Amino acid sequence: MDDQAQVATEEGVGGDTAAAPELGISDLQNLRSIVDTAARRGAFSAAEMSAVGSVYDRVNAFLNAVAPKADSADSAQA
Repeated sequence: MDDQAQVATEEGVGGDTAAAPELGISDLQNLRSIVDTAARRGAFSAAEMSAVGSVYDRVNAFLNAVAPKADSADSAQA
């Protein structure tokens, strides 16, 4: 186990429990926007574009799949 993982494990076992990291839909939407902007500005080399595009496509597909559900849930709660 690397040092960071070991520290995280030890902190979880101790009396002080840190809040678990959270990742929400808005974080993924921001990530999609960042990748899009970086690609348009030429931040990635040609050899990296395939990998970047693949990740972008997966995040975009996920967000498109959950977006209608999130909108419906917000409407139902209101």
